Amino acid sequence: MAQTPLLQLSDISLTYGGDPIFDGLDLVVQQGDRVALVGRNGSGKSTLMKVMAGLVEPDGGTRALAPGTRVGYMEQDPDFAGAATLGDFATSDLDPAEHYRIEMAAEGLDFDPDLAPERASGGERRRAALAKLLAEAPELMLLDEPTNHLDIHAIAWLEARLRAARAAYVLISHDRAFLRALSRATLWLDRGVMRRREAGFEGFEEWRDTVWAEEDAARHKLNRKIKAEARWAVEGISARRKRNQGRVRALQALRAERAGQIKRQGTAAMALESAAPSGKLVAELEGVRKSYGDRVILRDFSTRIMRGERVALVGPNGVGKTTLLRVITGEEEPDSGRVRRGTNLEVALFDQSRAQLDHNSSLWENLTGDPLMRVPGQADQVMVRGQPRHVVGYLKEFLFDEAQARAPVRALSGGEKARLLLARIMAQPSNLLVLDEPTNDLDVETLDLLQDILDGFDGTVLLVSHDRDFIDRIATTTLVFEGAGKVTAYAGGWSDYLSQRPAPEREAAPRAAEKAKPATPAGRTARAPDRLSFTEAHRLEKLPAEIARLEAEIAKLGALLADPDLFTRAPVKFRKASEALSARQTALEAAEEEWLHLADKAEG
Repeated sequence: MAQTPLLQLSDISLTYGGDPIFDGLDLVVQQGDRVALVGRNGSGKSTLMKVMAGLVEPDGGTRALAPGTRVGYMEQDPDFAGAATLGDFATSDLDPAEHYRIEMAAEGLDFDPDLAPERASGGERRRAALAKLLAEAPELMLLDEPTNHLDIHAIAWLEARLRAARAAYVLISHDRAFLRALSRATLWLDRGVMRRREAGFEGFEEWRDTVWAEEDAARHKLNRKIKAEARWAVEGISARRKRNQGRVRALQALRAERAGQIKRQGTAAMALESAAPSGKLVAELEGVRKSYGDRVILRDFSTRIMRGERVALVGPNGVGKTTLLRVITGEEEPDSGRVRRGTNLEVALFDQSRAQLDHNSSLWENLTGDPLMRVPGQADQVMVRGQPRHVVGYLKEFLFDEAQARAPVRALSGGEKARLLLARIMAQPSNLLVLDEPTNDLDVETLDLLQDILDGFDGTVLLVSHDRDFIDRIATTTLVFEGAGKVTAYAGGWSDYLSQRPAPEREAAPRAAEKAKPATPAGRTARAPDRLSFTEAHRLEKLPAEIARLEAEIAKLGALLADPDLFTRAPVKFRKASEALSARQTALEAAEEEWLHLADKAEG
């Protein structure tokens, strides 16, 4: 017996003032689906998700939702209007008895529920929106770039949560490893056409290339047929005054068919030009220490970076990766230790905050206003690797059209902003590329091109990224921030690190353990000597706060259930509170047992 679809879109069409985004699009999501939604930047993936969520009304077609199905949508820019804190936003649609789910998600995703939205970074706001969606547990989850601004530990936590979820979900992500781990089907949105493949993302690129090869072969065959028919129409038989009008009409139809085909978007014409080689030594750090107040960033850190190396920096958000980049390049000095920098360094920086872009100015102004790109006396020219170029022509190489050139940067998508920033840094020769989160928002094809460019770059690359696949493709050395100022170098990329790290730590990704050690329930202080693995030491530090939280929640639920009229007045609330109380008591007992075990192990 066939399953009833959770969601079905039929014959959907949508136009935003120009060419159609979708025309005749059909889509079905079944119970238990694990779907990767892929396509080029600008192909309409996010818009399609909004149609699926019921937030955008299409021009034509129907959206059908199975009775009782709740759809949860995590958008790229959530609206926090009316929420005093991130926690208030995340719990706004939850029963008080279920607020513990937000606290669990906040720990896994590493954000502070008490932080005001206006003080939170874009990444913290997105993590709160993700926690809200997971806590509400709808039957269908729509996740638009959920891994953006998550560190590797949080991505691993999210993977585990989604793998265990009973809900169906549709994922948009640039993170190949994330999609490979979770998807069982692939939806490919290409020039308004939706294709579905009943297999995960693993084989997507081979499938895409096969479809495109078949498309190219069909177009070649059509062009040959048009050429042959056109020759007949011109030459014909000289003695015959009247043409075969049927063949003429057929030729017109063939030409109309070719004109109606939508050309595939090409890849950006990105290129890097190496400056004169730097010295053989790029940077050498010996015994470097760096702190901000009581927070230790680097403790007795030493490393040597040679010309041509590709060094990836990996660790939790806020652990100090960008600070280390700034120390290496000389933008900051260490508190102690020695830093020796190489000669003839020409640095190009890709900033994760896109601070180099003026978001209120146009793309044109962002390029012509750059002192390094400005051509004196030429308002429509930019200097690109030593040669003047028309600004619109250069923007077209990065897949921007002429209309976008005069539009403000704030109107661009995340992927388009990343491409614009790449256009700026690739205009100048360099021999040291500093890439701080370059993969956020870039589509698969652009990431492939960026990898090829870096492979052919003669200079040195310093890379901060949480994209495990990209790190594996690029890095020759990986510096892992392991907490409390400790940074360890491993040969190779992320997968190489996983195989090289000490055996006790292989159960979890590295995570910072920088907060002060709280008092234990028994009045002792949690210690982390060599007998504990890094993960166990971190867990021992976290358990007292978790135990205190569970005790507070149990007291709150107990007070709620003490109301003698609650059962008759609100039976559903009574049932949920009773279930939550039982769950907290079980969790408290397990946490106390775990703490006793780890504390005994720490004390030998």
